[in-house]
Amino acid sequence: MQAPNPIAFSIFGFDIRWYGILVGLGFLLGILISYKRAPRLGIEPDNVLDFCLFMIPLSIIGARAYYVIFQWDYYAGDIKKILDIRSGGLAIHGGLIVGTIVAIAVCKYHKIKLLNFLDLMFPQVALGQAIGRWGNYFNSEAHGGPTDLPWGIMVDGEKVHPTFLYESIWCLLLFVFLLYMTKRRRFTGQIFLLYAMLYSLERFFVEALRTDSLMIGPFKQAQVLSLTVIIISLLAYLFLSKRASNNKSEIKGESIK
Repeated sequence: MQAPNPIAFSIFGFDIRWYGILVGLGFLLGILISYKRAPRLGIEPDNVLDFCLFMIPLSIIGARAYYVIFQWDYYAGDIKKILDIRSGGLAIHGGLIVGTIVAIAVCKYHKIKLLNFLDLMFPQVALGQAIGRWGNYFNSEAHGGPTDLPWGIMVDGEKVHPTFLYESIWCLLLFVFLLYMTKRRRFTGQIFLLYAMLYSLERFFVEALRTDSLMIGPFKQAQVLSLTVIIISLLAYLFLSKRASNNKSEIKGESIK
C-alpha cells in the first residue's frame, strides 16, 4: 500500500492538506459528541463549548511547542519552520498536557468537578486521535521500521510498519470501551484514568516500532512519559476505587443501623 498525495485539493493556489482536514474532523466530532453527552454527567453543554473555544487553539500550540522543543536542533532559529504545522509535527502529549491545563481553568471558573469533566471529554479525545492519526498516513510520517507484513505501507520505496494504523485502531476501540465504561462508572475519574493507562500502554509498545521518535538522551520520550503515566494513573485508580468502595461500605453500614 502506497501513501497517497498529502494534498486534498487547492483553492486559489493554496494547498489544503489531508493532515489538517483530518485533525479538524477529529476536533469537530469530539466537540459534537461531548456537547451531546454532557447532560448525562451533569455538565452544562455550554461549558463544553467554553472549554473547546480555548482548548483547540491552545492545544495545537502546545502540541507544536512540545514537538519543536524535542527537535530544537532542527528548528532553532527558523521561525518559518516552527510555524509550519501544515506539514505535520504535532505531538499529542503536548496537546493533552495543555488541554488538561485548560480544563482545570474552565472547571475552576464554572465550579465543575474536574475529574467529572475529564471523564466526559476523554472518550472523545481517543476518537479524535483515531481520526487524526490518518493525517500521518497522508504525510508519510509516524511510521515504523521495515516489515514483511501484508499490511505494511510503502514509504520512500521501503515497506514499513503503519504504526499510525495500529494507534488509530486502538484509539477507536478505546473510544467504544470508554463509552461503555461510562455507563458503569464506579467513581469519578475512572474514565479519565482508564484512558491514561490504556492509551499509554499502547503508545509504549507502538513507539518501540517507530523510527521518528522524539528522544530524551538515549530514551524515547514517549515511552518514558507513557511508563510514568501508567504508574501514576494506576496508583490513582487503585486509591479512588478503594475510597469509593469504603464509602459504599460506610453508607450501607449506616443504613443498617
